[in-house]
Amino acid sequence: MAKVENVDVNKVKVSIEVSKEDFAAALQEAYVKSKGNFAVQGFRKGKVPKSVVENYYGEGIFFEDAFEIVFPDSYQKAVEELELVPVSRPDIDIDKIGKEDGIVYNATIFIKPDVELGEYKDVKAEKAVAKVDESGVQDEINRMSEQNVRWVDVERAAADKDKVVIDYSGSVDGELFDGGTAENQTLELGSGSFIPGFEEQVIGLDIGKERDITVSFPKEYQAEHLAGKEAVFHIKLHEVKEKEMPEVDDEFAQDVSEFDTLEEYKADILKNITEAAQKQADQETKTNVIKAVTETAKIDLPEVMIENQIDNQIQQMEYSMMYQGIKLPDYLKMMGTTMEALRADYKEPAESMVISQLVVEAIQKAEKIEASDEQVEAELVKRAEQYKKELDEYKKQVEGDELSYIKDNLGYDNTVAFLVENAELKVAKKKPAKKAAAKKDEPKKENNEEK
Repeated sequence: MAKVENVDVNKVKVSIEVSKEDFAAALQEAYVKSKGNFAVQGFRKGKVPKSVVENYYGEGIFFEDAFEIVFPDSYQKAVEELELVPVSRPDIDIDKIGKEDGIVYNATIFIKPDVELGEYKDVKAEKAVAKVDESGVQDEINRMSEQNVRWVDVERAAADKDKVVIDYSGSVDGELFDGGTAENQTLELGSGSFIPGFEEQVIGLDIGKERDITVSFPKEYQAEHLAGKEAVFHIKLHEVKEKEMPEVDDEFAQDVSEFDTLEEYKADILKNITEAAQKQADQETKTNVIKAVTETAKIDLPEVMIENQIDNQIQQMEYSMMYQGIKLPDYLKMMGTTMEALRADYKEPAESMVISQLVVEAIQKAEKIEASDEQVEAELVKRAEQYKKELDEYKKQVEGDELSYIKDNLGYDNTVAFLVENAELKVAKKKPAKKAAAKKDEPKKENNEEK
């Protein structure tokens, strides 16, 4: 049994009752899970009867664990029964708890706000135009050329962009330090892999020659005992290799792509660039339409929803950096900022994102827009291929909540498409280029000039 009471705007207190029978079952489950922890004289450990444990330690010994057992199901059942959509963790307050009374507790939560929609058809918005930069074709060819370079041994002094093989040993105040010595270390000069100033001083050294170079560790260096200190590295150069770029021709196209000729390869790159530009333009148009729609909607947005969105964005950022081997605290230190400042930077876009989501969902509900069976099937096929699974096997894995999530996302996309189709889109006019001002010392020409 549950009842709800309004506390503030979009904040409610849900009173929930757990029967004494359900509480008794939870007490027994709590006892079974923890009975091995109790020792009472006259009984073997783990064999002490529940009633003896309660007499020895107090009747409420299992109350807390029992509440943790009954809470998830009783809370979920209550919010579903009352048709509430919580957007925050519940703040729990227990009114009553006992074997004879069961449990009566309150869960104070923020709930999803109502949206008062404004005009969402025929809204005026700017249509973004795809901007295709054909220089991207050459950029892609250059990138693939870099991936297919050959390193060729040369008999000359080391130069910038060369790859060298060196021995080195580093010392601070005349003492070698841990991690500062290596043999046959490969280093690409100009890559910035080593301490600032190190690579530049290798340039000009001949094969077989040795040199002492002096560098200073950065003040924010990860090894604190070396941070900010001056070090001397003794280096010996063994090999010098220079970069040999591949010839960009039909053979190159065959090596790096599925095409037989360079022209076909270039045409495919341009096609991909054009598609990417159009996709970006379409997304910008959608964003413009959603922004126009949200401007006329009214929402009392709970602050917790913004904070939750900021949490999600920072978590995504943290995951992304983790794959690059960077920890968030190190990133903040490197950027000279704090978590508070980072959250402040995210606040405005997070708020905009939450409002957009709520407004589009409200329109989806108002217009009864859903995903078609064909769309759901196509999405499942795509995902099954992505995860390299048989379709039937994948379908079994996504039943229930995950399938609902897929349908909701497709319905959301359909709603955005509906808004774009019903919007009044205009391409922004290009501003005319400013005419160059006439030079003051240039005399005006007469119409009838002498020839």
